[in-house]
Amino acid sequence: MNFPPNLLSLLHRTSKLVALTGAGVSQESGLRTFRDAQTGLWAQYKPEELASPEAFARDPKLIWDWYAWRREAVKAVRPNPGHYALAEIERRVPTFMLITQNVDGLHRMAGNHNVLELHGNIQRVRCSECSLVVETWDDDTESVPRCASCGGLLRPDVVWFGEALPRDQLEAAVEAARSCDIFFSIGTSGVVQPAASLAFAARNRGAVVVEINAEPTPLTAKADYVLQGRSGEILPELVAAVWGG
Repeated sequence: MNFPPNLLSLLHRTSKLVALTGAGVSQESGLRTFRDAQTGLWAQYKPEELASPEAFARDPKLIWDWYAWRREAVKAVRPNPGHYALAEIERRVPTFMLITQNVDGLHRMAGNHNVLELHGNIQRVRCSECSLVVETWDDDTESVPRCASCGGLLRPDVVWFGEALPRDQLEAAVEAARSCDIFFSIGTSGVVQPAASLAFAARNRGAVVVEINAEPTPLTAKADYVLQGRSGEILPELVAAVWGG
Protein backbone atom coordinates (compact mmCIF):
# COMPACT_ATOMS: atom_id res chain seq x y z
CA MET A 1 0.00 0.00 0.00
CA ASN A 2 1.18 3.50 -0.79
CA PHE A 3 0.87 5.42 2.47
CA PRO A 4 0.58 9.23 2.57
CA PRO A 5 4.07 10.64 3.28
CA ASN A 6 2.65 13.02 5.86
CA LEU A 7 1.22 10.11 7.83
CA LEU A 8 4.55 8.26 7.80
CA SER A 9 6.31 11.38 9.02
CA LEU A 10 3.79 11.92 11.80
CA LEU A 11 4.10 8.33 12.98
CA HIS A 12 7.88 8.48 12.96
CA ARG A 13 7.81 11.56 15.21
CA THR A 14 4.93 10.69 17.51
CA SER A 15 5.50 10.14 21.21
CA LYS A 16 1.88 9.39 22.21
CA LEU A 17 -0.23 6.95 20.23
CA VAL A 18 -3.50 5.23 21.14
CA ALA A 19 -5.05 2.33 19.22
CA LEU A 20 -8.65 1.19 19.59
CA THR A 21 -9.42 -2.28 18.23
CA GLY A 22 -12.68 -4.09 17.58
CA ALA A 23 -14.00 -7.43 16.38
CA GLY A 24 -12.57 -7.04 12.87
CA VAL A 25 -9.05 -7.56 14.20
CA SER A 26 -9.92 -10.87 15.85
CA GLN A 27 -11.96 -12.04 12.85
CA GLU A 28 -8.75 -12.04 10.83
CA SER A 29 -7.47 -14.73 13.21
CA GLY A 30 -10.51 -16.83 12.36
CA LEU A 31 -12.38 -16.00 15.55
CA ARG A 32 -16.11 -15.55 15.08
CA THR A 33 -17.85 -12.49 16.48
CA PHE A 34 -20.15 -12.89 19.47
CA ARG A 35 -23.27 -13.15 17.31
CA ASP A 36 -21.65 -15.28 14.60
CA ALA A 37 -20.51 -17.76 17.24
CA GLN A 38 -24.11 -18.72 17.98
CA THR A 39 -24.18 -21.83 15.82
CA GLY A 40 -25.33 -25.38 16.42
CA LEU A 41 -26.71 -25.83 19.92
CA TRP A 42 -26.40 -22.10 20.61
CA ALA A 43 -28.27 -20.88 17.51
CA GLN A 44 -31.62 -21.16 19.30
CA TYR A 45 -30.72 -18.44 21.77
CA LYS A 46 -30.83 -14.66 21.45
CA PRO A 47 -27.62 -12.85 22.54
CA GLU A 48 -29.39 -11.42 25.58
CA GLU A 49 -30.25 -14.97 26.66
CA LEU A 50 -26.58 -15.86 26.91
CA ALA A 51 -24.98 -12.62 28.07
CA SER A 52 -26.90 -10.80 30.77
CA PRO A 53 -27.07 -10.86 34.58
CA GLU A 54 -30.70 -11.94 34.30
CA ALA A 55 -29.79 -14.92 32.12
CA PHE A 56 -27.08 -15.99 34.57
CA ALA A 57 -29.47 -15.72 37.51
CA ARG A 58 -32.05 -17.77 35.62
CA ASP A 59 -29.75 -20.55 34.39
CA PRO A 60 -26.13 -20.17 35.52
CA LYS A 61 -25.05 -23.56 34.15
CA LEU A 62 -26.28 -22.70 30.65
CA ILE A 63 -24.31 -19.45 30.63
CA TRP A 64 -21.22 -21.09 32.14
CA ASP A 65 -21.28 -23.78 29.45
CA TRP A 66 -21.67 -21.18 26.67
CA TYR A 67 -18.59 -19.31 27.82
CA ALA A 68 -16.64 -22.52 28.38
CA TRP A 69 -17.39 -23.38 24.74
CA ARG A 70 -16.23 -19.93 23.63
CA ARG A 71 -13.02 -20.20 25.67
CA GLU A 72 -12.21 -23.42 23.81
CA ALA A 73 -12.80 -21.60 20.51
CA VAL A 74 -10.35 -18.87 21.56
CA LYS A 75 -7.71 -21.47 22.44
CA ALA A 76 -7.84 -22.71 18.85
CA VAL A 77 -6.76 -19.38 17.32
CA ARG A 78 -3.56 -17.35 17.40
CA PRO A 79 -2.72 -13.66 16.95
CA ASN A 80 -2.48 -12.53 13.33
CA PRO A 81 0.09 -10.17 11.76
CA GLY A 82 -2.05 -7.16 12.76
CA HIS A 83 -1.78 -8.12 16.43
CA TYR A 84 1.99 -8.51 16.16
CA ALA A 85 2.32 -5.17 14.34
CA LEU A 86 0.52 -3.43 17.22
CA ALA A 87 2.93 -5.05 19.67
CA GLU A 88 5.80 -3.73 17.56
CA ILE A 89 4.29 -0.22 17.58
CA GLU A 90 4.16 -0.36 21.38
CA ARG A 91 7.88 -1.10 21.39
CA ARG A 92 8.58 1.83 19.05
CA VAL A 93 6.38 4.60 20.49
CA PRO A 94 7.37 6.06 23.89
CA THR A 95 3.80 6.33 25.20
CA PHE A 96 1.42 3.79 23.73
CA MET A 97 -1.97 2.52 24.88
CA LEU A 98 -4.06 -0.18 23.26
CA ILE A 99 -7.78 -0.03 24.00
CA THR A 100 -9.75 -3.07 22.90
CA GLN A 101 -13.39 -4.06 22.72
CA ASN A 102 -12.33 -7.68 22.25
CA VAL A 103 -12.41 -10.19 25.10
CA ASP A 104 -10.14 -12.86 23.58
CA GLY A 105 -6.79 -11.78 25.05
CA LEU A 106 -5.01 -12.05 21.68
CA HIS A 107 -3.31 -8.65 22.03
CA ARG A 108 -1.51 -9.72 25.20
CA MET A 109 -0.63 -13.04 23.57
CA ALA A 110 0.97 -11.10 20.70
CA GLY A 111 3.12 -9.07 23.10
CA ASN A 112 1.19 -5.92 23.97
CA HIS A 113 1.47 -4.91 27.62
CA ASN A 114 -0.31 -1.56 27.85
CA VAL A 115 -3.81 -2.90 27.20
CA LEU A 116 -7.18 -1.66 28.41
CA GLU A 117 -9.88 -4.32 28.02
CA LEU A 118 -13.12 -2.34 27.94
CA HIS A 119 -15.35 -5.41 27.76
CA GLY A 120 -13.29 -7.71 29.97
CA ASN A 121 -11.46 -10.93 29.16
CA ILE A 122 -13.07 -14.29 28.48
CA GLN A 123 -10.00 -16.08 29.83
CA ARG A 124 -10.73 -14.81 33.34
CA VAL A 125 -13.65 -15.40 35.67
CA ARG A 126 -14.81 -13.55 38.75
CA CYS A 127 -17.17 -14.13 41.61
CA SER A 128 -20.74 -13.03 40.94
CA GLU A 129 -21.05 -12.01 44.60
CA CYS A 130 -17.77 -10.51 45.85
CA SER A 131 -16.22 -9.76 42.40
CA LEU A 132 -12.94 -11.51 43.25
CA VAL A 133 -11.09 -12.18 39.97
CA VAL A 134 -9.99 -15.79 39.59
CA GLU A 135 -7.30 -16.93 37.15
CA THR A 136 -7.74 -20.71 37.60
CA TRP A 137 -10.75 -22.87 38.39
CA ASP A 138 -12.04 -26.42 38.11
CA ASP A 139 -13.94 -26.94 34.86
CA ASP A 140 -14.42 -30.67 35.43
CA THR A 141 -17.61 -30.36 37.43
CA GLU A 142 -21.28 -30.82 36.68
CA SER A 143 -22.13 -27.54 38.38
CA VAL A 144 -20.87 -23.97 38.12
CA PRO A 145 -17.63 -23.52 40.14
CA ARG A 146 -17.84 -21.44 43.28
CA CYS A 147 -15.65 -18.72 44.74
CA ALA A 148 -13.11 -20.02 47.25
CA SER A 149 -13.48 -16.80 49.24
CA CYS A 150 -17.23 -16.37 49.67
CA GLY A 151 -18.87 -19.35 47.99
CA GLY A 152 -20.59 -17.30 45.31
CA LEU A 153 -20.98 -18.63 41.76
CA LEU A 154 -18.14 -17.83 39.39
CA ARG A 155 -18.98 -16.05 36.13
CA PRO A 156 -17.03 -14.84 33.08
CA ASP A 157 -15.11 -11.61 33.69
CA VAL A 158 -16.78 -9.89 30.74
CA VAL A 159 -19.28 -7.06 30.40
CA TRP A 160 -22.79 -8.31 29.77
CA PHE A 161 -25.81 -6.55 28.30
CA GLY A 162 -27.16 -4.10 30.86
CA GLU A 163 -23.84 -3.79 32.71
CA ALA A 164 -21.57 -0.77 32.87
CA LEU A 165 -18.01 -0.91 31.59
CA PRO A 166 -15.32 -1.18 34.28
CA ARG A 167 -14.97 2.38 35.51
CA ASP A 168 -11.18 2.33 35.86
CA GLN A 169 -10.71 0.95 32.33
CA LEU A 170 -13.09 3.48 30.78
CA GLU A 171 -11.59 6.45 32.62
CA ALA A 172 -8.09 5.41 31.59
CA ALA A 173 -9.25 5.00 27.98
CA VAL A 174 -10.82 8.47 27.89
CA GLU A 175 -7.70 10.03 29.42
CA ALA A 176 -5.45 8.28 26.91
CA ALA A 177 -7.63 9.39 23.98
CA ARG A 178 -7.63 13.00 25.16
CA SER A 179 -3.86 13.18 25.55
CA CYS A 180 -2.53 11.34 22.47
CA ASP A 181 -0.97 12.75 19.31
CA ILE A 182 -2.34 10.02 17.01
CA PHE A 183 -5.42 7.84 17.45
CA PHE A 184 -5.90 4.61 15.49
CA SER A 185 -9.39 3.11 15.10
CA ILE A 186 -8.91 -0.44 13.83
CA GLY A 187 -11.47 -3.06 12.87
CA THR A 188 -14.31 -1.52 14.85
CA SER A 189 -17.77 -0.60 13.60
CA GLY A 190 -17.72 2.77 15.31
CA VAL A 191 -21.26 2.37 16.61
CA VAL A 192 -20.84 0.69 20.01
CA GLN A 193 -20.72 3.26 22.78
CA PRO A 194 -18.87 4.46 24.72
CA ALA A 195 -15.90 3.11 22.72
CA ALA A 196 -17.15 4.81 19.54
CA SER A 197 -16.78 8.24 21.17
CA LEU A 198 -13.08 7.82 21.93
CA ALA A 199 -11.89 8.74 18.43
CA PHE A 200 -13.96 11.93 18.57
CA ALA A 201 -12.59 12.74 22.03
CA ALA A 202 -9.08 12.43 20.59
CA ARG A 203 -9.96 14.49 17.52
CA ASN A 204 -11.48 17.27 19.64
CA ARG A 205 -8.19 17.56 21.53
CA GLY A 206 -6.19 17.90 18.31
CA ALA A 207 -5.08 14.33 17.70
CA VAL A 208 -4.66 12.95 14.19
CA VAL A 209 -7.24 10.19 13.66
CA VAL A 210 -6.39 7.22 11.46
CA GLU A 211 -9.03 4.64 10.58
CA ILE A 212 -8.10 1.16 9.41
CA ASN A 213 -11.16 -0.86 8.43
CA ALA A 214 -12.46 -3.06 5.64
CA GLU A 215 -15.71 -1.10 5.44
CA PRO A 216 -16.71 2.56 5.92
CA THR A 217 -17.99 3.49 9.38
CA PRO A 218 -19.55 6.59 11.00
CA LEU A 219 -15.98 7.71 11.74
CA THR A 220 -14.73 7.52 8.15
CA ALA A 221 -15.83 11.00 7.08
CA LYS A 222 -14.21 12.55 10.15
CA ALA A 223 -10.90 10.67 10.10
CA ASP A 224 -7.75 12.45 8.92
CA TYR A 225 -6.49 9.31 7.19
CA VAL A 226 -8.55 6.32 6.04
CA LEU A 227 -6.71 3.09 5.17
CA GLN A 228 -9.30 0.69 3.80
CA GLY A 229 -8.53 -2.99 4.01
CA ARG A 230 -7.50 -5.75 6.38
CA SER A 231 -5.56 -4.64 9.44
CA GLY A 232 -3.48 -7.82 9.27
CA GLU A 233 -2.11 -6.63 5.93
CA ILE A 234 -2.04 -2.85 6.43
CA LEU A 235 -0.46 -2.66 9.89
CA PRO A 236 2.67 -4.75 9.13
CA GLU A 237 3.24 -2.72 5.96
CA LEU A 238 2.79 0.51 7.90
CA VAL A 239 5.26 -0.55 10.58
CA ALA A 240 7.80 -1.47 7.93
CA ALA A 241 7.29 1.84 6.10
CA VAL A 242 7.75 3.92 9.26
CA TRP A 243 10.37 2.04 11.26
CA GLY A 244 11.82 -0.37 8.71
CA GLY A 245 11.86 -4.13 8.47
